[in-house]
Amino acid sequence: MVIYRGFLSVFSRVPNRIPRYSVFTVWELGLTGISVIFHNTNQPIEVVMLDECKYWVSFVYCAETILLAFQNYILMLGTSVMIPSVLVPAMGGSDGDKARVIQTLLFVAGINTLLQALFGTRLPAIVGGSFAYIIPIAYIINDSSLQRISNRHERFIQTMRAIQGALIVASSIQIILGYSQVWGLFSRFFSPLGMAPVVALVGLGLFQRGFPLLGNCVEIGLPMLLLVIGLSQYLKHVRPIRDVPIFERFPVLICVAIIWIYSLILTASGAYRDKPNATQLSCRTDRANLISTAPWFMFPYPLQWGPPTFSAGHSFAMMSAVLVSMVESTGAYKAASRLAIATPPPAYVLSRGIGWQGIGILLDGLFGTGTGSTVSVENVGLLGLSRVGSRRVVQLSAAFMIFFSILGKFGAVFASIPFPIFAALYCVLFGLVASVGLSFLQFTNMNCMRNLIIIGLSLFLGISIPQFFNEYWNLKHRGLVHTNAGWFNAFLNTVFLSPATVGLIVAVFLDNTLEVEKSKKDRGMPWWVKFRTFRGDNRNEEFYTLPFNLNRFFPPT
Repeated sequence: MVIYRGFLSVFSRVPNRIPRYSVFTVWELGLTGISVIFHNTNQPIEVVMLDECKYWVSFVYCAETILLAFQNYILMLGTSVMIPSVLVPAMGGSDGDKARVIQTLLFVAGINTLLQALFGTRLPAIVGGSFAYIIPIAYIINDSSLQRISNRHERFIQTMRAIQGALIVASSIQIILGYSQVWGLFSRFFSPLGMAPVVALVGLGLFQRGFPLLGNCVEIGLPMLLLVIGLSQYLKHVRPIRDVPIFERFPVLICVAIIWIYSLILTASGAYRDKPNATQLSCRTDRANLISTAPWFMFPYPLQWGPPTFSAGHSFAMMSAVLVSMVESTGAYKAASRLAIATPPPAYVLSRGIGWQGIGILLDGLFGTGTGSTVSVENVGLLGLSRVGSRRVVQLSAAFMIFFSILGKFGAVFASIPFPIFAALYCVLFGLVASVGLSFLQFTNMNCMRNLIIIGLSLFLGISIPQFFNEYWNLKHRGLVHTNAGWFNAFLNTVFLSPATVGLIVAVFLDNTLEVEKSKKDRGMPWWVKFRTFRGDNRNEEFYTLPFNLNRFFPPT
């Protein structure tokens, strides 16, 4: 039945163009969302939207844009602080070294996010540090030639140079697979049935960074979790200021501010004075030593740690993390497109995004961030939580990353937020990304036993196999695979510790080998096939066309 008919001003689809007014009709579409028919001069275009994700087609005012961008910046700080906090001490670095690595990571993340939003997939996705690189980096850290260096600062510098060299070489994998369109050709084997478990595992696979870390300081983490759910879901229709749904748009900013002040009060009152050191590290706001050690001003520059060193073993080990981050980013792009009310990125756009992500990893190696890059899963989840999928917000958020990475003291203030606060947010946001993956099943026939077996097996093995490998791995141990070739150990451990990668291997293999021809409709291919090519759907031009009329020089293939 027709719900509403009227005029709509479309602002956010095509940046740098004047608003276009279209006649539209809204039809009811049951549980799958809303169907909006745009009646243009040629033919109607149908857009299937997620329910309530309506701000893609509304004008985001300047003040709201700034606050939304700052909200994205605050959220990505969790991963940006945690990765150096784990790796830098193991490399022999001091608190000052850790602060400089965090600043460098934020600076390069801002550049990579801008590049991806302008020239990559053009989806509203944040690009930041990745946990997938920890295993090959741990292999480099434990290299005997580096461990023999007695001076801790010198060992940190030499280890950082080795990591830089490995990242520079390994980045060629994504650059080649992206710009040669090989990854796009491989994506022709994807289907809604195959992508559902991959996208779901991108979120579910990060469960260890949710409640297990929240539980390290439950008096801060649990109130944060309850407050986020309460404000974003139960009070989302309350509009105390100028009819703006502040609890719906800014739940992260509001909740982080409240619980951060609460944690400051607990720290100042001496609540953790006699607690174990592990509890103090998780709960106190002054244990990271970031504010005292961060410089007032630091402009990161390429090769700031010295010339990179290259090793074949280090580079081969790092290539595994590059492959894993490529798989995880593909799932994150699929989720971001759905939450941002865009069509699934065609093969050409997906390859373009992977190519630019490879450039980002190259920049990580040149600047010395200590880790590689991937799409920030938590910020993808924020698209759904705040119901805002604006490319402009992400671009301004990148500007915040660059600005606060240069002004070190100011950035360190926000980076001192206790990690259980972020862990509480991850419980909501990672779960939201997982549910977006499962929403792809609406386009498949789930009354088909073939599909049930593929989904069940890929989800179960995608969680079970990495958990099995994880039980045998830590920073100083080689893990389940322990041959005499350290790079080979790191390679296999990295691949099989990634839930999304295991899920992709199982789901895509089974989906393309079990009764393929008879199951095209059951797999969801009639809906999916038109999004494989750039010209397959006339909405792709507005979502994914390059800015500055660059499509004339780089036409879609």
